[in-house]
Amino acid sequence: MSARVELQPAYLLSLRPYRDSSVLLEALTPEYGRVGLVARGIRSPKSRLRGVLQTFTPLWLDWQRRGELGSLRSAEARAAPVALAGDRVFYGWYCNELLLRLLTRDDPQPRIYALYDTLLPQLTEASDTAHATLRIFEKRLLTELGYALTLPADLQPEQRYLYDWERGPLPAVRGYLGSSLMALRDEHLSDARARSDARHLLQQALRRQLGEAPLRSVELLRQLKTARN
Repeated sequence: MSARVELQPAYLLSLRPYRDSSVLLEALTPEYGRVGLVARGIRSPKSRLRGVLQTFTPLWLDWQRRGELGSLRSAEARAAPVALAGDRVFYGWYCNELLLRLLTRDDPQPRIYALYDTLLPQLTEASDTAHATLRIFEKRLLTELGYALTLPADLQPEQRYLYDWERGPLPAVRGYLGSSLMALRDEHLSDARARSDARHLLQQALRRQLGEAPLRSVELLRQLKTARN
């Protein structure tokens, strides 16, 4: 059974060649969640959609639903692409890869779509702000997926804590500063130490859901930074 979906807001998470001249798209939408679509003939030089189907571009998509993979009927930009450059492109790829790994197809996620829609323009801001934005996105994404961190109201700023995955922060001699956990809880990551602690804790939390396979975007950014040095 097939059904036509029209004018669905979307962002592309990935594009890869499919058969002779087609492309397999993974798109994030508010009503249908992550969807897999075949864009037929898109790699042909005459295709008018080649310049439209780009990551980080707000889109309208029409497709015909046919089982696991839909067939793209049309696409148009809703707005100009979000101008990510330099390392910010890797930040965007990282978020796309997280969503591809953590979301199943055809599971509506309007709140996650809204998080991503808010995230992209914030990645163009100053470095500290962009890093804080990434950490808050990771935290909220885990919450939406049912894996929220436990960050209670009675944390003490000078106390150090180890994070137990069943019980949350436990007082310890070493570990995360309470002030860092409080900053993550309240989403006010203006301090460099707080951002560093948040990054470490959130990476551990995400790794528990992602498994051992590394994220390709993280490896590419690490290689780029090594080459620069």
